[in-house]
Amino acid sequence: MIENIFSGSDVSEFRFWLGWADRYVILTHMGPDGDAIGSSLALCHYLRSKGKQAYVLIPDSAPDFLTWLPGADEIKVFDRDPESSEKMVYDADVLCCLDFNVVGRIGKVAASFLYSKAKKFLLDHHPFPGANYDVTLSHPEASSTSELVFHFICAMGDFDSINKDIAQCIYTGIMTDTGALSYSSNNSNLFKVIAHLLEKGIDKDEIYRRVFHTYSESRLRLQGYVLCDKMQVFPERSTAVITLTDKELKRFKYKKGDTEGFVNMPLQIDGILLSAFFREDKEQGLIKISFRSTGTVPCNRFSSEFYNGGGHLNAAGGEFKGTLEEAVEVFNKGLEEWSHSDEDCIRQLFKK
Repeated sequence: MIENIFSGSDVSEFRFWLGWADRYVILTHMGPDGDAIGSSLALCHYLRSKGKQAYVLIPDSAPDFLTWLPGADEIKVFDRDPESSEKMVYDADVLCCLDFNVVGRIGKVAASFLYSKAKKFLLDHHPFPGANYDVTLSHPEASSTSELVFHFICAMGDFDSINKDIAQCIYTGIMTDTGALSYSSNNSNLFKVIAHLLEKGIDKDEIYRRVFHTYSESRLRLQGYVLCDKMQVFPERSTAVITLTDKELKRFKYKKGDTEGFVNMPLQIDGILLSAFFREDKEQGLIKISFRSTGTVPCNRFSSEFYNGGGHLNAAGGEFKGTLEEAVEVFNKGLEEWSHSDEDCIRQLFKK
């Protein structure tokens, strides 16, 4: 039997809203990943099954490898049509906030969100949720927000409403946010959830193929270039770093999502406990940074302390205003500071 994360009282307010609210807009974070899109579409399908008008609005476009998901073709992208997107937010009865903890993570959508009179509902697995919500369901111990959507629907008493489309979206979110169940997934309850999704008719092997095995030739060549020429390994501090400039990305005809998973690759090296990936984003004038770690090495703390970022123990991200070289310099200085720490979770990085 699955142990549901939520009780009936956790969802009682939302159940009350269902009695009068007709228009639901589901929001997620900038640079939406598999969990953001999977959880948002799953909730959208569920709300529509209840006879509600439900829409997914994302700040910027999603990677191509997620466009096959049921309902993905109906997703509204704020950057492509800000005026009608803002109207959608203002007209909503309920704004459902998925896979982000603070309003800053929804970028340009934030202004209309803050001024909207709609009820605001947060469902998320990132730590330290903000205070801009009428109802907050935050569980950082969960593998993904998609897993939380499953528990939410069940707590609403609607397990039977989970059809194949919903199940596909939920599984895609779980799979992508756990590296195909290779981290943040050491929980028997999660596998019971997956068993139920399989019973709903999903083909997990086909989902894996569609997400991870449908890249372009140029993306594969970019991956080879990264491993051969761009990955730096520092055994003395159990760390690896990858950097990519805008010029290098253009050389390999970069499309959004092409660098997905690159930050995980160095962790396959024996003895590497922390991996950092720096990507120059000329359009936004930022350096996008991703961190991954193993064991108890807290990459979310590193991201928070040195890049005003955050995330989970073993998966985090941040941004840096400046040059790529300056961003890497901050990384090196941060590691130097950490090298003087007495905490066991940090000391294991350094060979002393």
